[in-house]
Amino acid sequence: MSASSILMSSVSDRAIELLPTDVVRAIAAGEVIDSPAAAVRELAENAIDAGATRISIAVDLDRWSVCVSDNGCGMTRENLRRAAIAHSTSKIHRFDDLHRISSLGFRGEALHGLAHLARLEIHSRTADGDGWRAAYDRQGAAIALEPTAIAPGTVVAVRDLFRDWQGRRDALPSPAQQFRAVQLTVANLALCHPQVNWQVWKQGKRWFSLSGSPDPKALLVQLLRGVCLEDLRQVSLSSSSSSREEAEDRLDLVLGLPDRCHRHRLDWLKFAVNGRIVNLPELEQTALSALSRMLPRHRYPLGFVHLRVSPEAIDWNRHPAKTDLYLTQIETWQERLRSAIDRALRLDESQRDVPRSPRMQHLLKVSASKASYRLDDESQDSPPTPLMPLRAVGQVSNTYIVAEHPDGVWLVEQHIAHERVLFEQFCDDWQLVELEPPIVLQQLSDRQIERLQALSMEVEPFGEGLWAIRQAPAPLAVRDDCAEAIVELSQTPDLEAAQVATACRSAIRNGTILTLREMQTLLDRWQQTRHPHTCPHGRPIYLALDESSLARYFRRHWVIGKSHGI
Repeated sequence: MSASSILMSSVSDRAIELLPTDVVRAIAAGEVIDSPAAAVRELAENAIDAGATRISIAVDLDRWSVCVSDNGCGMTRENLRRAAIAHSTSKIHRFDDLHRISSLGFRGEALHGLAHLARLEIHSRTADGDGWRAAYDRQGAAIALEPTAIAPGTVVAVRDLFRDWQGRRDALPSPAQQFRAVQLTVANLALCHPQVNWQVWKQGKRWFSLSGSPDPKALLVQLLRGVCLEDLRQVSLSSSSSSREEAEDRLDLVLGLPDRCHRHRLDWLKFAVNGRIVNLPELEQTALSALSRMLPRHRYPLGFVHLRVSPEAIDWNRHPAKTDLYLTQIETWQERLRSAIDRALRLDESQRDVPRSPRMQHLLKVSASKASYRLDDESQDSPPTPLMPLRAVGQVSNTYIVAEHPDGVWLVEQHIAHERVLFEQFCDDWQLVELEPPIVLQQLSDRQIERLQALSMEVEPFGEGLWAIRQAPAPLAVRDDCAEAIVELSQTPDLEAAQVATACRSAIRNGTILTLREMQTLLDRWQQTRHPHTCPHGRPIYLALDESSLARYFRRHWVIGKSHGI
């Protein structure tokens, strides 16, 4: 039996019951259904809790109606009779259940609220039972309960929403904004539950559909125009060695490569816990900090982080919206997120999960056997990460290193590749050395002096309007333009910006002629950086021309006889 059928059978066996008074009093006040998007969210979450793999949603703002159909476990006649009564639910039964919630809903208020705000009607049938239709009054009591013909699953129809609350209708935003809210609601649920197939109808016409997939990576491609699977990296980190299909304490990350995917706004860095999009400001800041020196200025990352956490480690009963929660061990999750981002951005990460043909494996072995260009003195402190078989073959315009790879050809800009190497080196080992004699600067503002001192550099008065600088970063101390470099550092806001400026000034300049040995050394060192896709300013470092693209361009699939007109 599949996992979905097990879930459906277990859910369908549960009876809908009224919650005890002590549980009702302990529940945070329920969220008010204040828009069609909120109705869609509540009904779609109920469908997912019922084990649905296909969900159809129809929204008609002219008629103020919402209809959600699913192929979930369905409800029995008795469950239908109690479904819309206040605080009636099959998902929790005792006070202790509030501390181990594993479903999207648990308060038993959604259907009751919809019955109060609109005309509510439900058609439902279990897999081995009969179909029933139920209509409800404003108090959630079933006023009609009769047999009906329906496939296994549930159809919930909400008509004439806010029928007696014209003020609430008038307060809603424009129809375009309401439909946008519905679209965002479906997108969030689809990301968290990628196995579900969605069909959404707008004003009686098909609007969009989303095909289910084993992971959210394919969902992001469907949701975001211009994003390809090759632009995304997926990493899963688990603290459990269990072989169960869904191990506890797991972090799943889908991240857009910073040299290919970024956003104008912070609108697609999403976090979810156990199937629900939530606000996790601590993890958001962790991700932004980890990616801060990989994105262009004023650009934001594209990513989705899903935490699978033991229900006992979460308190969903913090806020009515269920988007704010208490999550234990937040520092541990922050460290796991940093590790996941580092893994996702390794150059060799895209190669590990791709099955290689025997021909490809042979090419890799041959390339590795010819790697006599490795320099021990340049990589003595490098991590033991296996290098990709990049072989330097030349230079273009004394700017781009041409590197041969079994999959094609790469162009690597030498200056920003070296800049990335130096920046990470300075982050790990930032050293100041004494200047003999000191460098004397003039016309430094108080702000510039404060910034130099914040970098632990000694700045002393040396006369009227003159200042003696007695320390400088080691790479700058031996340069002829050390004075200009120190002035540049005095204008940087923090240590990280100073490290970026130092790396940029110290890196190999474009236009510099390099030997093959020097090019290969730079390629090897660059590959071993933690974040090799972009420079600290967010510029892409390399362009990969894969063999299949070259073959298409040169039309190598043509039959020679036909290409000659034979």
